[in-house]
Amino acid sequence: MGFAIAAGVLLLTALVSFRTIRQLTIHTRSVENTYQVLQEAEELTSQVREAERRVRGYLLTNDVDYLQDYPSSEQQVEKSFVHLRQLMVDNPVQTQRLDSMRLLVRQQFRNMQTLITPQTALTPPVTRTILDTGRQTMRAIRGLFNRLKASELQLLTLRNRQQNIYETIAPITIIVSAVLAILIALWLFFKISRELTANEQLQQQLTHGNQETSRRIEIVEHLAEQVLGGDYKVKIKDKEKDSLGNLANLLNRMTQKLDESFGALENRNKELDQFAYVASHDLKAPLRGVTTIVKWIEEELSGELSPQMRQYLDMMKGRLARLEDLINGLLAYARIGRTEQKIEPVDVAELVREVTDLVVPPEFTVAVSGTLPTFLADRLSLQQVFTNLFSNAVKYHHQGAGTITVRCQETKKEYEFSVADDGPGIAAEYHEKIFLMFQTLRDRNTAESTGIGLSIVKKIIDEQKGTMRVSSEVGHGTAFIFTWPKLPSQ
Repeated sequence: MGFAIAAGVLLLTALVSFRTIRQLTIHTRSVENTYQVLQEAEELTSQVREAERRVRGYLLTNDVDYLQDYPSSEQQVEKSFVHLRQLMVDNPVQTQRLDSMRLLVRQQFRNMQTLITPQTALTPPVTRTILDTGRQTMRAIRGLFNRLKASELQLLTLRNRQQNIYETIAPITIIVSAVLAILIALWLFFKISRELTANEQLQQQLTHGNQETSRRIEIVEHLAEQVLGGDYKVKIKDKEKDSLGNLANLLNRMTQKLDESFGALENRNKELDQFAYVASHDLKAPLRGVTTIVKWIEEELSGELSPQMRQYLDMMKGRLARLEDLINGLLAYARIGRTEQKIEPVDVAELVREVTDLVVPPEFTVAVSGTLPTFLADRLSLQQVFTNLFSNAVKYHHQGAGTITVRCQETKKEYEFSVADDGPGIAAEYHEKIFLMFQTLRDRNTAESTGIGLSIVKKIIDEQKGTMRVSSEVGHGTAFIFTWPKLPSQ
């Protein structure tokens, strides 16, 4: 509070001092401006009188030496008017007088120009009339000048008075500010000294409390380390009724729940392993038996089968193959993240060639744009990703042949791979749907697909802490873009 009050007072005095000095500067400039106006007006009037004197001397003596500097007089007078108008831009009354005076001066110069022009034949009466008009114009100019000068002198008096006021206020304000600053500093020094004495006593109490708290926190850290190591039966013995005691109680309950949950999870994993064994053996055996029976029918009754019956048998074989692929896909999907990764250097270019030989038919072309990296990764997982993407590109191509293009772009922490084809493309509304389980965009009768391939790819990428997206438009092919970390995920 003391520092806030001090800062507020100092800020207030600083603002007052700043405004005082600023006003003093403004009024000083105003006084200087008034002096400049008076000086410029005097010079302007003198220039007009001097031009008139030269014209009269020429008319009396017919000596052209009087007109030697006359041509530049009008230009100088115009410059003076421009300068005066800039100086008096904030005074509309004076500006109006100046404009009237400017019109009269221009009229006077036109009259004088008529008198000194050699080609003009002027009679004595006309000359006298022009001279009388010039004298009247000069009287009007002097009258306007006197009013302008009187107004500026009055303004000068007012501005001098205001300047004197702020010249008096400015040092007083600075002195008051300095005194206030000293008094506030002394008061704060007194308050802080008392606070420091009290803080020393409090510090001793806090030191003892911190040592005890550190000891209890070390016990909690030790428990966390044991939990990270897989020991979920550890407990903390802390009977204090404070926040750390409550935290210890919650951690004990958490470790108990973790122990129960991981025990249940281990049982579920055993059940999944048993399911995988049954699915891979007991479920596939009947499928292989039915497939064998279909082959026997085709071989032994080939002469008795009608075309319609052959079509039915072909459909049955396709469905059996899709069912076996579906079981294999489910098993592969279930095993993702549950098997130990084998981290090894992977030459992605070589891996792409191997996958091409396995799943890409000869009529398709696999092109590599740029260079593909070699880095540490789980080779089997990366091979599954490329295998499924290549298979999809071939399976859903609308023509008998096509091109698959593989690209890679390196970023700071990962590689961004792209597998693009020149197939029929995918509409934007299906870009998210295709990664769901059992989702296909073609009729089951058109292509025997399980709808699991992209789900497997998405889950593998998620396990690797990467991202996956699709870029496609109908009729312009499809590109699957996924990222793979440079460092293997744990």
